[in-house]
Amino acid sequence: MEARRGIQSFVLRQGRLTPGQKHALEELWPVYGLDLAVGMIDPSVVFGRKAQVTLEIGFGMGDSLLEQAVANPDRDYLGIEVHKPGVGHLLLKMKEAGCSNIRIYSEDSIQVLQQVIPDQVVDTVQLFFPDPWPKKRHHKRRIVNTAFLTLIKRKLRSGGVFHMATDWAPYAEDVAALLKTQEAYEPVSPPPRAQTKFERRGLKLGHEIRDLAFSVS
Repeated sequence: MEARRGIQSFVLRQGRLTPGQKHALEELWPVYGLDLAVGMIDPSVVFGRKAQVTLEIGFGMGDSLLEQAVANPDRDYLGIEVHKPGVGHLLLKMKEAGCSNIRIYSEDSIQVLQQVIPDQVVDTVQLFFPDPWPKKRHHKRRIVNTAFLTLIKRKLRSGGVFHMATDWAPYAEDVAALLKTQEAYEPVSPPPRAQTKFERRGLKLGHEIRDLAFSVS
């Protein structure tokens, strides 16, 4: 069963690009950007080497993704983010850091997963601080559902890890309960990660940070 696309898990709020972000998009997108039109990718061809691949859904401004990529130069990173200012910011910071082990999609993550990511090529899927859609009538907008878990299981290698973090306790509890119903997912200790902008905001509001990690068989 494919993850549904009738209801999107995000609302596209395009902020204004700074001159630096706009220039980074113009200069660096042709180097580090990927498009759905290219079709199914081979990460070893995209990055020019064979390495473990981490895919992050919704990287925001990209600072924590960049921190990971710089700290782990032997690993490759695919980032997905629909908001152009965040994409431009990450590209700008990649140039400043001399980082070349990230490639970016600025598309709906479900379309990326369905259309261009081959099965069993990803070692880790990261989903950090997705919109919790706290009102019950909006729960149908949450990205994590049975169809989503089925989809990312196909993309993960055997033993690969799905790592989610949220500052909304009810969302964490719902996801944990859902994952327990999935026979292919086994709980593991969450791997270390960089702190995100949304995490810092949640902490200031007094929210508890919850990390969930499950490996797939």
